[in-house]
This record gives sequence, structure tokens and C-alpha cells, in this order.
Amino acid sequence: VQLQASGGGSVQSGGSLTLSCVASGLAVSRYHMGWFRQAPGKEREYVAILRSGGRTHLTDSVKGRFTISRDDAKNTVYLQMNSLKPEDTAVYYCVSRNSLRVGYVFSNRGSYDYWGRGTLVTVSS
Repeated sequence: VQLQASGGGSVQSGGSLTLSCVASGLAVSRYHMGWFRQAPGKEREYVAILRSGGRTHLTDSVKGRFTISRDDAKNTVYLQMNSLKPEDTAVYYCVSRNSLRVGYVFSNRGSYDYWGRGTLVTVSS
């Protein structure tokens, strides 16, 4: 299984970016897919999840600004990020969890089976 994240870059505050996560070795439609991020000097934190059934959840700090979605035909998950703020600066990681496994906390890093290599997002003020 590989999760290949891309789309990071440098933008000014208020700008937008879309991150992509192309999966190989699993079908994104059958897995819970999500994003975490790690800012400089901080712990890795949960950002968003898209469950296999289609339900989504985002952490409070990005609600109303970020959207998580997927394209099953492309086996790709997206994180659309609008109204970016300097505090969104971080390395963003794509994650996945087998949807057949039950009993997990979606915001817990240990809940995910696979992690991609991160993509850096830098937001300047």
C-alpha cells in the first residue's frame, strides 16, 4: 500500500491549495481516509476524515475552510483548503484505515494503518 500526497506549496494568507492523495494497493472507497498535519515544533494533529460510507468530519480549526472529498475512479482523496492562515503551515499527511475494523478514535494517530509521506504547506502573512 502506498499513499502519495502532493499539492503542497507556498501561499499567502487567505489563499487556497488543494492537496491530493493517490492511493495504490487499496481502494479509497473501501477505506476510511484522512489527513493529519504537523507544524514546526508541534505534535502531529488530526485534520479531517472521510469515512468509506461518505461521512466526513473536520477538526474545529478548519471547519468552514477545508473540505475533504474523494474521486473513486481516480482512487484519490483531496483536501481543499481555502482561506488559509499562517497557523495552517505544516506538513500534511494522508492516512487510511481499514473500514472493517471497528472501535477506533478517528482523531488518534494510532488508529490508522497506513501513512503517506507528507507534503509541505507554507502560509505567509
